[in-house]
Amino acid sequence: MSDQPTTHFGYRDVPVAEKQKLVGHVFTSVAENYDLMNDLMSFGIHRLWKRHFVASSGLRRGDRVLDLAGGTGDIAALMRPEVGDEGEIVIGDINNAMLRVGRDRLTDRGFVQGLRYAQLNAEALPFPDRSFDAVTIAFGLRNVTDKQRALEEMHRVLRIGGRALILEFSVVRQDWLKPLYDFHSFQVLPRLGRLFAQDSDSYRYLAESIRKHPNQETLRGMLQQAGFANVTVRNLSAGIVAIHRGYRV
Repeated sequence: MSDQPTTHFGYRDVPVAEKQKLVGHVFTSVAENYDLMNDLMSFGIHRLWKRHFVASSGLRRGDRVLDLAGGTGDIAALMRPEVGDEGEIVIGDINNAMLRVGRDRLTDRGFVQGLRYAQLNAEALPFPDRSFDAVTIAFGLRNVTDKQRALEEMHRVLRIGGRALILEFSVVRQDWLKPLYDFHSFQVLPRLGRLFAQDSDSYRYLAESIRKHPNQETLRGMLQQAGFANVTVRNLSAGIVAIHRGYRV
C-alpha cells in the first residue's frame, strides 16, 4: 500500500501531486466553453451572482486587486469600472488556456488598460507582502489542492485593511431543494456537458467538486485560521452559492 498522501479529485482519492495536473486537464478541456458550463450549472444565474459579488465588494477607485482563478476575465470586466483608470487588476490563473481565452475576450471587449495577467498557483503567490487592496476568487477555490495554504497566501499579500472576497458554490440550506439540485448536478449536467461540449467527465467532476468543498461554517473557520478578521458569510439562492468576506487587520 502506498504511503503517498492523497486528496480528493471529485469523489476519487488521488495523490496530492497529481490533483493539479488533473484539474488542469479539466479546465483546459472546458476553457472555450466555460461560460456555457456555468450557464448549464446555474441556469444562467451565475451572471447575477457575479454582478452582486462585485457590486457588494466595496472596491474603490485606485484599488489594486488580485483576481485569482480569474482566467475567463468576467469578474475583472465587472471590477474594472469600480477601480477606475487609477486602479489595477491582476488576473491570475494556474491554467494557461483559461488565461488565454480570458485575455482574448477582454481585449475584444476593449478592456486593456489597467489589466495584467499572471499564470500562478494560488498556494504560492509570486507577489510581495501587502501588495493588494483586495483579493477575489470566484468559483475557483474548490479546485485548489491546499485551500488553507491558498487562504494564508491571500492574507499575506493583502495590505492592512484589505479584504478577501470568495464567491463559491456551497451547501444548499433548503431541504426541499436538495434532491432537485442533486438530480440536476449528477444526472442532467453531465448529459448536457456531453451534448454541448462533448465532455461529460469534466462536468461530472465539477459537480462532485462542489460537494467536496467545505461548507459555509467550515470555510469561515478556515479564513479565521488564516488570520482574517471580521469574517462574514452571505448565502445566495438558498445557499447554492455563498460569499465569504474577511479582512486583514
